[in-house]
Amino acid sequence: MSLSKELKFIADENVFKLGRWLRILGYDVIYYSPSSDAELAGRALKENRIILTRDHDFLEMKTVERCLLLESTNPIEQLKQVIKTFNLTPTEERIFSRCVKCNVSIEPIDKTAVFSKVPLYVYKTQETFFRCINCESIYWPGTHLENVKNQLKSFII
Repeated sequence: MSLSKELKFIADENVFKLGRWLRILGYDVIYYSPSSDAELAGRALKENRIILTRDHDFLEMKTVERCLLLESTNPIEQLKQVIKTFNLTPTEERIFSRCVKCNVSIEPIDKTAVFSKVPLYVYKTQETFFRCINCESIYWPGTHLENVKNQLKSFII
């Protein structure tokens, strides 16, 4: 397994949109809005996660082992910084391989099993479906997949 697949992140409340983009690319990211910075730092240490933040206070904390202070307020610029800093190699195969809602890997599900769970038009026009084993969300490779690929094409994939 490559290093980039082993990295786990924790996104503080200032960079939730970045966290969503990383999940879309297949990376393990939890969003966390703790009552204190110390609480977030403790969870990052306990779960071996890299803190992604715009909060300079984390750089001063002795309990913080790994933290990336993000320069931009723009989520796409933040994503570029994370990819460059950690030498990540996003691939098309990993896009939408995790549930964007709960961070769990998704798995293929038979089309017949989703009949009552997706809009009829989607059921009729799509052949491939995926399910989150945690929250039961259903995913399919619709136009959003191509939109994401097009948006990211200029600097990754």
